[in-house]
Amino acid sequence: MTDAGVYCHAGPEQAVASTKAFIAQVTVLLLIALSINNGSTKLYKPLLTELENLPDKAQKVLDQADHIKEIALKYKDYRDFLFIGRRYGAPTALEGALKLKECTLIHAEGYPAGEMKHGPLAMIDENFPTFVLACDSPMLEKTLSNMQEIRARKGPIVAIATEGNTSVATVADDVIYIPATMEQTAPILQAIVMQLFAYHIAVSRGLNVDRPRNLAKSVTVE
Repeated sequence: MTDAGVYCHAGPEQAVASTKAFIAQVTVLLLIALSINNGSTKLYKPLLTELENLPDKAQKVLDQADHIKEIALKYKDYRDFLFIGRRYGAPTALEGALKLKECTLIHAEGYPAGEMKHGPLAMIDENFPTFVLACDSPMLEKTLSNMQEIRARKGPIVAIATEGNTSVATVADDVIYIPATMEQTAPILQAIVMQLFAYHIAVSRGLNVDRPRNLAKSVTVE
């Protein structure tokens, strides 16, 4: 049905909540962009190099599973969650919210951090945690400002930050650090963190992580 296609080569997805499919698709889209670009930007070679380094960095995130589990268990009984990010972090926040609602049955909403004052901030109180993508980027100071606004309204904050950053921990209640990477590849590492976060909450709530209720995808139906 298509004139051109690119395979993910991620193997069969084992769970309804498509974790590796998401990461594979983001990677493939980046490869397509680099192919179209064909070396005409200064980001071309650094991105190729960073893609080579990502598997080792992803392993460092996976090695933090126990730490992520510890944080997840602190938030397993909340009924609502907000996920926010800027630039590449905005669509990545949607993935975090989707995984949480799919796997844990906790209401979660993803939103661009720059739009917080136009609606979502009204919902924030001590019973409404926010998961913030606060890795190093040109927009980090603005993201920190969002976090301060949330803290002023007593909202609990979980954040993903870049290793070596000290400013995020002064505002967030809990921080999960990922290895330094380019802003364009950070979503891949951030997604692993958020997927593990949802996984551990779901398990702690006695839910079937692989087969969330009411959902039908390729692993459950033809």
